[in-house]
Amino acid sequence: MRLLIGSVAWALAASASGSDARLEALERLLSQQQKTIEALKAESVNERESSLAGFEFSSYGSVALRNAVIYQNTQDTEGNRRTLADLERVVTEFGYRFNEHWKVEVEIEYEHGGTGATLEYDGFEEFGEFESEVEAGGEIIIEKAQVEYTPSALVNFKLGRIHVPVGMTTALHKPTDYLTASRHRSVESMIPAVWHETGVGVFGAWDQLHYQAQLITGLNSEYFRSYGWVSTGHQRRFETVNADDPAIVLNLDWGDLKSGSAVGASVYFGNTSGNRHKANKLDVDGALMILDLHAAYVQGPWILRAQYLYGELEDADAITLANKTTPGLTPGNFAQVGSESEAWFVEAGTDLGKWFGWQSSWVLHANYEHSNPVKATQSGTGTARFDRDWLSLGLNYQPLPQLIFKSEFGREQVAQDNIPDSNFVALSLGYQFEL
Repeated sequence: MRLLIGSVAWALAASASGSDARLEALERLLSQQQKTIEALKAESVNERESSLAGFEFSSYGSVALRNAVIYQNTQDTEGNRRTLADLERVVTEFGYRFNEHWKVEVEIEYEHGGTGATLEYDGFEEFGEFESEVEAGGEIIIEKAQVEYTPSALVNFKLGRIHVPVGMTTALHKPTDYLTASRHRSVESMIPAVWHETGVGVFGAWDQLHYQAQLITGLNSEYFRSYGWVSTGHQRRFETVNADDPAIVLNLDWGDLKSGSAVGASVYFGNTSGNRHKANKLDVDGALMILDLHAAYVQGPWILRAQYLYGELEDADAITLANKTTPGLTPGNFAQVGSESEAWFVEAGTDLGKWFGWQSSWVLHANYEHSNPVKATQSGTGTARFDRDWLSLGLNYQPLPQLIFKSEFGREQVAQDNIPDSNFVALSLGYQFEL
């Protein structure tokens, strides 16, 4: 009996010992599997974080309110005082860096409420017609879509739709980059404000010397006008861009405009007649040259920027006549194109916050600018209607580096004798941020 009880007890103990061993083995297996799962999760997270590490996103925008005298046409010499609100732009910028040398950037601008319209040339009509496709009242524009290859600091390359380095506005186009409530009027009356074209560029830096050289699509003289000189010849209105007459751009800066102080120059060369849809209406080149001289000093509480633009257009009379007689175009009183154009501005400001030790920025500023898109004509006398000067004072409040409130009060003068001087008031709000 005792032997039987002992055998049963030994069997039970052995069974329990075996169960404990199996349980321990199972626990070790589960623990190992859990560690494997956690390692796979960590690897997946690292891969996802690694793929997102190269992604860049930023945005800026501005909305403005302006009270000024508005003229309905060139015959209107009295004008009406109006108050206008404008969602000037909202811009989104995307970038992705594949590695230390390759990067892609895309910049999309939504102007005046994020809407758009296009203009298409239909060559199959009897006389060839320009047809507008109205999609909405403003514009959606891809201002930049480029691939960059940066093997060194000295020589780098960009390809695609790229910014053209003529005029400081191309580099300083965010609301915190200029003192006036809106971008400078003088620049927009002569050349595209934030100029972008399709092409290839070489750029680099040596010490404080920065350079750019570009071969890009040129302008179309069919849309040169009295009030905007060649700025209206920018082919962004068309679904496709004529590239028969390309242009060359050279830029040289000592210092960096985007980071503060710099002095530099740019020059643009290109023919314009070959880019017309009705190129057979002109047998001249319409050669265009634009010179840009600029300087900026940003140090301590002081901000000082200045720019001078000068341009020459050959065969201006032939372009004027061709535009007047092209079916689908109605330049009317805006047809006269200047053989020379000129625009310049000077802005100066001081940050009261830095003088008095305030945490936020309060910049008191003054601005003077001049524009004459018909400075000279090939023959005859140019209109003085668009020979204008602006003088203004303002105060900008910046509670954060990413947010700015602007105010500006000024006076506009027109060289034409029967148009009186007028005052204007402008307010604007701007933002910018990066992720």
